[in-house]
Amino acid sequence: MPVERLLTRNWGKPDSRSLKSYEQGGGYQALKKALAMGPQLVVDEVKRSNLRGRGGAGFATGLKWTFLPKDNPKPRYLCVNGDESEPGTFKDRACLENDPHAVLEGIAITCFAIGAHIAYVYLRGEFMEQARILQKAIDEAYASGWLGKKVAGSDFALEVHVHRGAGAYICGEETALIVSLEGKKGWPRLKPPFPAVVGLFGCPTIVNNVETMASVPLIIERGGEWYAKLGTEKSGGTKLISVSGAVQKPGVYEITMATTFREIVYDVCGGMVGGRKLKAVIPGGSSCPVLSADEIDVPAEFEALKKVNSMAGSGGVIVMDESTCMVRALWRIARFYAEESCGQCTPCREGTPWMARILRRIEEGRAAAEDLAQLKSVANAVCPFPPMGLGNTICPLGDAAALPVHSFLEKFRPEFEAHVQAHRCPYPHPWGECAEAFA
Repeated sequence: MPVERLLTRNWGKPDSRSLKSYEQGGGYQALKKALAMGPQLVVDEVKRSNLRGRGGAGFATGLKWTFLPKDNPKPRYLCVNGDESEPGTFKDRACLENDPHAVLEGIAITCFAIGAHIAYVYLRGEFMEQARILQKAIDEAYASGWLGKKVAGSDFALEVHVHRGAGAYICGEETALIVSLEGKKGWPRLKPPFPAVVGLFGCPTIVNNVETMASVPLIIERGGEWYAKLGTEKSGGTKLISVSGAVQKPGVYEITMATTFREIVYDVCGGMVGGRKLKAVIPGGSSCPVLSADEIDVPAEFEALKKVNSMAGSGGVIVMDESTCMVRALWRIARFYAEESCGQCTPCREGTPWMARILRRIEEGRAAAEDLAQLKSVANAVCPFPPMGLGNTICPLGDAAALPVHSFLEKFRPEFEAHVQAHRCPYPHPWGECAEAFA
């Protein structure tokens, strides 16, 4: 059954980035409606919608907004997380490239609902073009009165600023993002206090993802109950996924929450390249535990994936075929997290490069049988599996590094053992025989 294009309804239209094109499609009418409703009714509508954050954690958006203290006299801030650095994920940049005004309208509605008058959009440092596109949209919105001292002619004032980071993956974590915005080294901090109580500049702050913001105008336009019915019991609406790997049609797609990974691979993306067999799917970006080929009938939805000890994450679907060496793939993932660890927490600072070194030995044929046990032990020291989310580090980067190790070992252990026993990688190397070529 075809999915009604909601988040992507303006994508592909002539000059879809412009204010004129957005207004012709009914843009900013949801903002006018929200201003007439009042803040509390907007919050109630978003709570009713079952919108969950699209940045990775999947926390209920409307509920998160209610955590702001009502008796705190300090100003409130909205931080929009556009630091899309999770390997395999590229849907937020597509939102900014194709429909920046939808994101801005969502920001304006959210700020009105939570009583914030300043919003910061924090973008990954490499997003130079996306920052340019968004800034142009902001300038258009100011010039037309959709932002500024009197938003849409009301008494509500709003400033929106674009801030580019320095390309640090860790700044996708909400407290590290806040610390970076304050001009300091982007190290995560302990919670509590949570950002809703003590956030940017020590003030109450809400941090929401780019796609989450783009979803808010739809909810106000058609109602929370309508949005909730589009999804499953606990997850409303449609969602964006970015699909990469061994499929015929990689790209960004809008799907329902009930869509399974089998449907994503074989229906949405046209099947496997060259008619090869499917081997594995990473369901939500490189930090998510991998699914084997016989587990892909699970929906791409938060609660369903929890039942198979994985996560929906940030929507980055990575598809691997039978030619993929799982040791090599895991080593590549481990190297990323070793490089991106901020070094604040000992388990992550020491554990991530340790796991990468062991995986390198296995891939290059220099490992012994006890290395597999040691790899499991180090991963356990960083974050046990399952349960998930109970790691030994301040932020989830340690979890993100350890969970793939656990799941790859659990589901593809014979492949790891074959590397150890044969003292070599049994799979042809894409860049030649020597693994040093991509070390």
